[in-house]
Amino acid sequence: MKADLFEKSRKKESKFVPLAVRMRPRTLDEFVGQGHILGPQKLLTRAILADRISSLILYGPPGTGKTCLAYVISNVTRSHFERVNAVTSNVQELRNVIAAARERKRISAEKTILFIDEIHRFNKAQQDVVLPDVEEANVVLIGATVHNPFFSIVAPLLSRSIVFSLNPLNEDEIFTILSNALRDKERGLGKIKVKAGQKALRYLARLCDGDARRALNALEIGALTTKPDKTGVIQFDLNVAEESIQKKAVVYDRDESAHYDTASAFIKSMRGSDADAALYWLAKMIYAGEDPRFIARRIVICAAEDVGNADPQALVVANAALQISEFVGLPEARIPLAQATVYIACAPKSNAAYMGLEKALSDVKEGRTMEVPKHLRVGTYSGAEKLGHGQDYKYAHNYKDHYVKQDYIAHKKKYYIPTTIGYEKKIKEWLEQLKQKKF
Repeated sequence: MKADLFEKSRKKESKFVPLAVRMRPRTLDEFVGQGHILGPQKLLTRAILADRISSLILYGPPGTGKTCLAYVISNVTRSHFERVNAVTSNVQELRNVIAAARERKRISAEKTILFIDEIHRFNKAQQDVVLPDVEEANVVLIGATVHNPFFSIVAPLLSRSIVFSLNPLNEDEIFTILSNALRDKERGLGKIKVKAGQKALRYLARLCDGDARRALNALEIGALTTKPDKTGVIQFDLNVAEESIQKKAVVYDRDESAHYDTASAFIKSMRGSDADAALYWLAKMIYAGEDPRFIARRIVICAAEDVGNADPQALVVANAALQISEFVGLPEARIPLAQATVYIACAPKSNAAYMGLEKALSDVKEGRTMEVPKHLRVGTYSGAEKLGHGQDYKYAHNYKDHYVKQDYIAHKKKYYIPTTIGYEKKIKEWLEQLKQKKF
């Protein structure tokens, strides 16, 4: 009787446990994503299956599986699992957990996994508390952090741990996780009649920015707050998905034409010097959940192809936006992306360098390949002089204005034709001056 009451109480309590917690994988087979560190031949997988796990630091954005992986490791390795959250814990709690782990090891030789969530929140003194017992293998430490561990975790602890970096989950991986939650009758939403449209699930998968927890939370609240239709089925469509994640869906699909059309409009607006239009298409891509690195790469290409030497600084600004996007990510990356977009759109334009390269490539592809003139070849090795290589080469810096007239190609070709726009006008004037020099 007591057992039945306990079971009923446990099931009742489980209803209030978030879907994201209930759907935590129990085995490696259930774990989705992070293929770069988990797989049949990967070090971490081999260590887990062989029950030879050592202390780990799991580093990555929220919702990428750090906590899930810690639980999987505990299940597979048959270890006692202790979880501590660095936000609410203190030194005394750590000492109590470690003391119990020592006793457990002494009596039954059972290993203890000490999982410290948000370990970066511990200061140096708190991190030092676990150091001796990590060293003596009284506990196997698994630390989870969203901050770079090489800046947030003390060096002695890092040197005794293996750092694994977890990546944001991609759209397909999130879609798989959501689909699994809908099918699972034990822990997921499989017991209730939910009909989720593929567009709605794909929308959540795209908008959650690689965060599985956020996607599952949105799916759960949408499913549980939507009234069933006349047939008793909850219709989880795109409108419900929008409300669940509190973001309007826009027509933008990475696998269909809207993705490429928007990117095309973005580039053509910058090329056409319409900063307002370019900012609109930028905003649409950002709002739709586009990868900021994809956007930044388009800006870099436009800077080189369409602005070129009319404003050489454009490429510097674009490249800076690319690097910042990779470093900080969204939402902050939208600011340098906007700055670079406006700069490129407002800059003077010239595609002379790009068109020059295209002409040269055409000649290489279709014409006769020209040999390197002998005086331009390497002349520093033994025997080069006998072959005439490097002989009679004129070093430009030895001459006035650091220029000397000599042949740099067997047959004269004209590829680069500078315009009179922006900085390229100065380039054109300088080249004209060089042509008029008499030697």
